[in-house]
Amino acid sequence: MRMKWTLAAVLALLTSPALAQQPAACGDRESVVARLKEKFHESPTGFGMTGGGAVMELMTSDSGSWTLVLSFPGGRSCLIATGEQWELWRTAIKGKDA
Repeated sequence: MRMKWTLAAVLALLTSPALAQQPAACGDRESVVARLKEKFHESPTGFGMTGGGAVMELMTSDSGSWTLVLSFPGGRSCLIATGEQWELWRTAIKGKDA
């Protein structure tokens, strides 16, 4: 259920009038990841699969910058959101060490 809400939120952002006026920042996944690493020192720190087979990835840096990337099965990736002051909350997952 949480994934449906996340996907709905992403779709709402993608279809908003302000975003619709700006060209999407997309490219092949390797180039997108390399650019984020080079320019912002960001690397993948989390991911999840969508119902349609795409992968939502969170890229973060030690300085706190972050980027949310949606990668499609064909290899195309698009930036969904970016920001600053990312902090990781360490929480225990049932059955795993924190």
